[in-house]
Amino acid sequence: MIFNDDNGLWLLSLGPAGATGLYWMLYRYYRNTDKSHDFEHETTVEAQPVTGSDHKVDEIHGTREKFIRGNNVNNYRQRVQRMDE
Repeated sequence: MIFNDDNGLWLLSLGPAGATGLYWMLYRYYRNTDKSHDFEHETTVEAQPVTGSDHKVDEIHGTREKFIRGNNVNNYRQRVQRMDE
């Protein structure tokens, strides 16, 4: 029999086997590879044609102003608007 007191080899094999089991358990717990979201296959993104116009608004030559007039960098609600569906 392998588990007799004369042969302690089975006790030595518990170390690597236990370490491998613990590593696999922690990897599965923290990575959740079986529960992850597969964005490319589970999400549908429907593209719509680009709408808008292409007209010239203003032309400035040789300006030394530090900022663009009418910028809305700090007003994100004006800059980003949700499209109505």
